Amino acid sequence: MKLSMSDLRNRTGWEAAGVKLPGYDVAAARAEAAKNPTWVHFGAGNLFRAFPANLQQGLLEQGAVKGGVFVAETFDYEIVDAAYTPFDNLSLLVNLMPDGATEKTVIGSVAGALRADNVYPEDYARLKEIFRSPSLQMISFTITEKGYALTDMRGEFTKLAQADFAAGPDGCISAMGKVAALLLERYNAGAAPLAVVSMDNCSHNGEKLRAGVVTMAQQWCDRGFVPQGYMDWLTDEERVSFPWSMIDKITPRPAPSVVEELTKAGIEGMDVIITGKKTYTAGFVNSEKPQYLVIEDRFPNGRPPLEKVGVYMTDRDTVNNTERMKVTTCLNPLHTALAVYGCLLGYPSIAAEMQDPELKALVEKIGYQEGMPVVVDPGILNPSDFIHEVIDCRFPNPFMPDTPQRIATDTSQKIPVRFGETIKSYVQREDLDVTKLVYIPLAIAGWLRYLLGVDDAGAPMACSPDPMLESLQAQLAGVRLGEPESAEGKLDRILSNTVIFGSDLMALGLGGRITGMFRELLAGPGAVRATLKKYLD
Repeated sequence: MKLSMSDLRNRTGWEAAGVKLPGYDVAAARAEAAKNPTWVHFGAGNLFRAFPANLQQGLLEQGAVKGGVFVAETFDYEIVDAAYTPFDNLSLLVNLMPDGATEKTVIGSVAGALRADNVYPEDYARLKEIFRSPSLQMISFTITEKGYALTDMRGEFTKLAQADFAAGPDGCISAMGKVAALLLERYNAGAAPLAVVSMDNCSHNGEKLRAGVVTMAQQWCDRGFVPQGYMDWLTDEERVSFPWSMIDKITPRPAPSVVEELTKAGIEGMDVIITGKKTYTAGFVNSEKPQYLVIEDRFPNGRPPLEKVGVYMTDRDTVNNTERMKVTTCLNPLHTALAVYGCLLGYPSIAAEMQDPELKALVEKIGYQEGMPVVVDPGILNPSDFIHEVIDCRFPNPFMPDTPQRIATDTSQKIPVRFGETIKSYVQREDLDVTKLVYIPLAIAGWLRYLLGVDDAGAPMACSPDPMLESLQAQLAGVRLGEPESAEGKLDRILSNTVIFGSDLMALGLGGRITGMFRELLAGPGAVRATLKKYLD
């Protein structure tokens, strides 16, 4: 069997392979979307296929909507060629259960996959046509936080952003430039309202998206590329809204074990493909089953009834509190601690780390002991239940092929929220003493040790991509494993960096503790394990 529209007619074969097929007319849903598009999603990666596309599938199966969702890729166009076109825009979602079982479903809700770039004139022209349609209700994004950035760590506009400012709407190449240009198409076609919804896993994501789009548009307005009327429309949130959201679903790279299972079931063409931009993709996407999406309910042109498929539609404060609960306490800081120590100790997966008594104790103490005293309760999700599910069910799932190396990507961008916000909360509370923190400092010290690119056995270790990696490693130059004294004075500048940590850790009195832990981790081969035992046994 092949994942294709023609092979969907072989219901008996798919059912024998344990695969659930769409419970609606896929061709009709595509035809309706082509005529009356309502939803475009930017970011054609694994998370989209596992989550937003599956939400639309659920609505189609309920009869709550009639059309599918279009997906547009702004960065790695090879994803469309490798994971969409060969499979007629169908995807196979494989949920990996903690007991080893899998739930397999063909996702048929994608009405079309488009490459958002002038280099592909037919695709880009189709996107413009969709944006001009009054029926379009929302555009959403999973392009990672980096996709919204127009400035570097110094607060200066990047070369890419400056090039787009100068090129104008017809020559832009950044994601924010393309979105601003497509919104200009909508404005020129009658200025119908629209919701612009970030679903990326970052704090205040709607605010970041709005800043990127509006800054790009304002630069064009200042240069005479676009009229002031366009700016007035774009910045009026009664007409163009930028709702905030919180998303949570772990969707790792496609696993070889899943390829093997699908091949044995008689499904062809499921091999993993690594694109030229190092994206791992396939005709299937594997994921954990738990998922959460909370969205601020501001949609000036109407919206799909997402609450019918488990999405929490609420107000901005509740979204912010839910995101803060997850990102600063109940999941993300635990993930980062596991990532850096997992790399240092050579673990192949997050699940394997959770069998390590010291690492399990580390995330329990960061979460339950140091995080929960300052956790924000959003009211719609219980923090205690959420963190319990993370520590006892989600992270230990042995069939989730998620790696510490993937989670360690861009750690410098994550630390100010994942650890920095809890540190700030301790400073603000009169009944808490920030200098008494132990396990968050241990996680930070572990990250600094990780930056040396040497594992606990003393062997070279590749560090995951990070925009500050080169700069941080330069500041740690001369620090050597087995020579704790070589760290003397090396950490002060890093620990004082408020961009990285959200606060000056030296001024708060945490610098000495972190430096001391770092020196212990640096004592020699085996020192990482010995230090963990010291603080956690």
